Amino acid sequence: MSRVVHFEIHADDVARAREFYGSVFGWQFQDWSGVADDEYWGVTTGGGDQVGIDGGLLKRRAPAPGAEQGPNAFVCTVQVDDFDATAAAIEAAGGRVALPKYALTGMAWQGYFLDPEGNTFGIHQADPEAR
Repeated sequence: MSRVVHFEIHADDVARAREFYGSVFGWQFQDWSGVADDEYWGVTTGGGDQVGIDGGLLKRRAPAPGAEQGPNAFVCTVQVDDFDATAAAIEAAGGRVALPKYALTGMAWQGYFLDPEGNTFGIHQADPEAR
């Protein structure tokens, strides 16, 4: 089985979101912009001895849904062993590419998809050679 290993929060005002999550939950943020080639903050939600996952915070790239237009939520990313094989399985099962495969330089391959219900999720294949 593949597990959810990462979440993302998309925000219109990244600084405001960092302040909110930091003050409410005590989350810590690390600038990962160099890896993502755009403003991107790693989110640490707890110590390594705690159950849970960490995530990311980035600038929203498309307008948020309006009121009563469905959920506006965190995007979960699933760790996979083979990005290309998983992408093919997603499309064969009725999913669609939302954002094609791209390199998180020196870390992984990342991409986003829509399930048949229109929900966004990511897949992530660790690869220190990703370029």
